[in-house]
Amino acid sequence: MAILKNPFASLLLRYLAVLVCVALVTIVLLLFRPFLEIQLIALLFLLPVMISTVFWGLTPGVLASFLAFLGFNFYFIEPYHTFMVHKTQDLITLIIFLTVAVLLSQFIGQAREGVRLARSREWEATRMYVLTSTLAGLQDTHAIAQTIANHTQETFGFDHVQVVIEKRIDEPALAISVPEEAPPHKPATARIPLLTVRGQEGELNIWHHRSQLAAEEKRLLEAHISQGALSLERIRLAKSEHKAHVLEDSDRLKSSLLNSVSHELRSPLAAIKASISSLRMGMVDWDSEAREELLATIEEETDHLNQLVGNLLDMSRIESGALKPQKRWNAIDEIVMNVSTNMRKHLQGHRLDVDFPEDLPLVPTDYVMIEQVFTNLISNSIKYAPTGTVISISGRKEEDFVHIQVANQGPLVPAEHLERIFDKFYRITDADRVTGTGLGLSICKGIVDAHGGKIWAANQDSTFVFHIQLPLKLDGALPEVPREARDG
Repeated sequence: MAILKNPFASLLLRYLAVLVCVALVTIVLLLFRPFLEIQLIALLFLLPVMISTVFWGLTPGVLASFLAFLGFNFYFIEPYHTFMVHKTQDLITLIIFLTVAVLLSQFIGQAREGVRLARSREWEATRMYVLTSTLAGLQDTHAIAQTIANHTQETFGFDHVQVVIEKRIDEPALAISVPEEAPPHKPATARIPLLTVRGQEGELNIWHHRSQLAAEEKRLLEAHISQGALSLERIRLAKSEHKAHVLEDSDRLKSSLLNSVSHELRSPLAAIKASISSLRMGMVDWDSEAREELLATIEEETDHLNQLVGNLLDMSRIESGALKPQKRWNAIDEIVMNVSTNMRKHLQGHRLDVDFPEDLPLVPTDYVMIEQVFTNLISNSIKYAPTGTVISISGRKEEDFVHIQVANQGPLVPAEHLERIFDKFYRITDADRVTGTGLGLSICKGIVDAHGGKIWAANQDSTFVFHIQLPLKLDGALPEVPREARDG
């Protein structure tokens, strides 16, 4: 097998095969020379020409043409066993035979080369399609490097292939070898950089025993390297774009947070400062009604600050994934009534209607978190609903979940904004007149999602309604204690 890998030895073997083929045909024709016409012998001598061209290529085919010409002249044209020709007709026959043999070898050789090129192009296109389709679905630098190494090894049969990815600011250097063992100690046969218009992404190192690659292999290898480099660049650009979007979103959120929080903090702090200053300076009689109003202002604004800081902390817990509900079996109506009691001062300008059926089952919830949800939804309704209107809360069982509605008579929200109102800092209605940070509804969504539920908003007739769905099962089971036993 080693001799076949030597181009010179392989060429000698092909020439020897041509010589043997022409010799065999000559021997067979000599046995039947008395019975064959000269024209038929000439036609039969074209067989080794065709066989040599088809199996061994154009050059062996031309060689077979000249060998057949010499054999035809030497053994079958009188005088025999000499290259001399006495008859003009025989000379013409020999010239025509040589011309036909050479042209035949040329035509067959070109056809053979065309078939070879077509198969080669088909193979190249297939290998490139497999590579590009595989690389297109990858989003990881390691996977792309591994694919380039594997595909190069499979396609070209190199002894060893190594793909080296250069170190980046956010990524360490990477080296993938195929086979997986360490590269040979000898220097690589070729070191080809993975270049793009933006610079070098890495390097492809190959070890092989061949002195040089064929033109088709070089072209295909260059295409491999180009596709691999472009895929690595695509990943890097995608990461840069993602990082830019993250930084842009972070800057926008920071600006929104600073604007909202600074405004929300400034107002209660100013009220608290003014009230305390009035009390300390003795401007208010300690037994007067004004003193009670100042103390009440301090208490309300402190509660406001506490709620603001609580919302910020809740939002940070939601974004960090640290929000883990401690689910217990709770009655939704009890949570709502407790919230309404705590918010009675805020609800003085509105009427709260609560409607829950007596047979509403217990719901697995985190009591404090769901209490926060209703507090935020009622606060939102108080902010936007006109004074004197009704805020209604109702619930009912639907299949394996409880469906709760919190409705108010505030302004309706355009349909294109209904989903976005649960985004952080997103406010569209009376944003200048109504105070707030825009975190309340996003916190509600985070809590409900953490419970495995769903929350959305909708316009229904002349009311604006928040819908909440909470699952009734905890770990796939319903509560063991019935509601009647709890009420008893």
